[in-house]
Amino acid sequence: MRNIVIIVIVFLFPLSLFSQTFPSENMDIYLLIGQSNMAGRAEVSGRDKDTLRNVFLYTGIDGREWEKAANPLNKYSTVRKKLSMQKMGPGYHFAKSMSKSKNPKPIGLVVIAKGGTKIELWMPGTEFYKEAVSRTKAAMNYGELKGILWHQGEANSSKYQEYTAKIVALIEALRKEFGLPDLPFIAGQLSDDKPQRINFNKMIMQLPTQIDNVGVATSAGTRTIDSTHFDAKSQKKLGIRYARQMKKRLSSQ
Repeated sequence: MRNIVIIVIVFLFPLSLFSQTFPSENMDIYLLIGQSNMAGRAEVSGRDKDTLRNVFLYTGIDGREWEKAANPLNKYSTVRKKLSMQKMGPGYHFAKSMSKSKNPKPIGLVVIAKGGTKIELWMPGTEFYKEAVSRTKAAMNYGELKGILWHQGEANSSKYQEYTAKIVALIEALRKEFGLPDLPFIAGQLSDDKPQRINFNKMIMQLPTQIDNVGVATSAGTRTIDSTHFDAKSQKKLGIRYARQMKKRLSSQ
């Protein structure tokens, strides 16, 4: 009898690994876009090196479109800077928090970010916009797009007065592309280590008054490694705040 139990365990163990390696076609999918803080510049250490349970990263590689999600999440971005620069952004703890929701489906992440980019480079018709849309539509063959996370603005902070109209136009364009007029969109605040970003952050906080179903992940109480890029603890805070805002908007639907 004991030998039979051992055989059953040995047989089932690889099957359990297989089920964790390959997602179903019923995922909750999220698009993560922006510049360097979305790409991630925080050092990865400790448990942040682990793969996430029930969370998968879109690779865009034929035959193995998905893999278990682990840092750096921006590794498969088709517009990123060199791989060695990609570290931990808010997406890791966002997904970790979302996966702990009641009766969660498998989560799929499409991450496409590049440091130093202005919002103008993400507007409809640009290379970055087309890449984000095409990769997300391909990922949607495996589930439903549930929301978009956006972290960008350091490159536009000095002209914050012009930003609202541009981001509203971007949100509306993305919703139209995916045929989801109420798709939740969560934007993140910048670090206020530099005074010129204070007005930008105030402007971002008003974004939900300009367009429906938009939230803001605040940067209150965060720290940076260089006056611009959030450290690991701060990226964890941001990720959890993104998740909180996303859950709020999904529950209201």
